[in-house]
Amino acid sequence: MTSEIPAAAKAPQPTIISPSLFAFAIFYGGMVCIAGVLGNKQVALGPLAVEAGIFAFLLLVITSSAVAELHGRATANRLVLVGFVPLVVSLLLTLLVLGTPAARAMDPDRLAAFETVMGGTPRIWLGGILAYGTSQFLNVTIFSKLKAQGGRLLWLRSAVASVLSQVVDTLLFITVAFYGVFPIAQLLMGQMLAKVVLSLIFVPPLVYAFVAIGRRLDQPSARRPSAGRA
Repeated sequence: MTSEIPAAAKAPQPTIISPSLFAFAIFYGGMVCIAGVLGNKQVALGPLAVEAGIFAFLLLVITSSAVAELHGRATANRLVLVGFVPLVVSLLLTLLVLGTPAARAMDPDRLAAFETVMGGTPRIWLGGILAYGTSQFLNVTIFSKLKAQGGRLLWLRSAVASVLSQVVDTLLFITVAFYGVFPIAQLLMGQMLAKVVLSLIFVPPLVYAFVAIGRRLDQPSARRPSAGRA
């Protein structure tokens, strides 16, 4: 006589995602999409000029490092991988909108400004995708390996991983996007210096802040006393 397994036991159990991972994933997707738009402006940081998209990319580094700290390397790598979805979709939507005729009532100056900001060459788009994937996976790998080797200093792990990944990001993006178009040596050095300085100043404290926020979000809510108790 065979025993029957209850139907409830046969049903697949739903995957439960932690509140911190849910919040960080939404935030990460938003930063992936806005980074390319912000990159159209060059901002002055003292004597250096840097494309403003670096601020969004640093937040991507901070978020993936916090996820690696809270949920492990595999989860952080999946976050980076899923980040390709909004990145590619936003690029495809940009191409669709740019290729769709504008309304006759639209102001020509506004249309020209939109096309200037949102337009880009295939080399720039390819460079952005390659730089994003390589630098983000590298950041998670370095951060996690330093932790696995006994590195307890969160600020040091986050700083080293961010600096190295941003150097690679700059090398890939500028080389793929602009090599042969104009001399890139000065641009490379300026971008690298600016990103290294920003990584050292802003990434470690913000990683601490994101990890603290994540742990707070994942804390079980305090149980309320039942109505029947005095």
